[in-house]
Amino acid sequence: MAENLTRDTIREIYELPIPELLYRAATVHRAHHDPTKVQFCQLENIKSGKCQEDCKYCPQSAHYDVEIPEYGLESVQQVIEAAREARDGGATRFCMGAAWRGPRNEQEFERVLDMVRAIRSMGMEACVTLGLLNEDQAARLAEAGLTSYNHNLDTSPEYYEKIITTRTFEDRLKTIRNVRKVGVSVCSGGIVGMGESREDRIGMLHSLATLDPPPESVPINLLVPVEGTPLEKAPPLGNIELVRCIATARILMPTSRVRLSAGRQGMTTEMQALCFFAGANSIFTGEKLLTTPNPGEGDQALMEILGMTSESAEETNQEFAQATAANGINGQN
Repeated sequence: MAENLTRDTIREIYELPIPELLYRAATVHRAHHDPTKVQFCQLENIKSGKCQEDCKYCPQSAHYDVEIPEYGLESVQQVIEAAREARDGGATRFCMGAAWRGPRNEQEFERVLDMVRAIRSMGMEACVTLGLLNEDQAARLAEAGLTSYNHNLDTSPEYYEKIITTRTFEDRLKTIRNVRKVGVSVCSGGIVGMGESREDRIGMLHSLATLDPPPESVPINLLVPVEGTPLEKAPPLGNIELVRCIATARILMPTSRVRLSAGRQGMTTEMQALCFFAGANSIFTGEKLLTTPNPGEGDQALMEILGMTSESAEETNQEFAQATAANGINGQN
């Protein structure tokens, strides 16, 4: 969308009557995507716990007392085995997350580069989320063949400091700019249900849609409250509010993936169907998303119930080429 897109315009879309909002979102979705196809992605937690950041939603933060498995960076072979299993389960993108403020250890960063090369050699998209990146690190990831870098904006600029104080909203934007400079596609979205207002959700969507270009992949996460984190008792977000977020994201970012991410474990089949109708066309499969539960094996059954199918690698490649072309980047990584 144009850089002069205003929050007022987004609010008008977001607050449309649901039948009209869904109709518009589904129309946009059909113009750019096959509405019967969903990309399966899988996320591997390649380094768990003891993160320096104080993200109030995250059980991996060293600031909170949460019982989770803690371990150092996995081996390349461990990641390859997990990726093979994911590919056999229908995943076409393999995502790797490390609980870091940013890569600091050279040997460990080299290992991540080897992981990226290995995933790409298997014919899968490779995405990593490693925290803050400088230009050199972004360039080395691009050289290794990285498909996409995930760096969520999380929430609106105004609400951001209530969720994270150890890095700024501008820090996140700088990392995204560093990734863009080297021609790697961007995966960036947010988390809803953290106690933010509707205006904050609109502000988050405004920040995403006015990135130049907007992210090729936009994960919309529903908070999964974890005991021991500051948000463990956050009030639940209404289902229709989540649908409004997804539908508005689809209208604002027509060629992007809109990924229905965390929180699906508690959703009914009907709720997920509504999200797909609103424009979501990607999910995370597997038993866990980093440390929180995920439907896992039930996803193929979900597709069968809905009469939908997961994308093949060829279909994923075609979708990716269209998205990167629309955003004016080479998409060759």
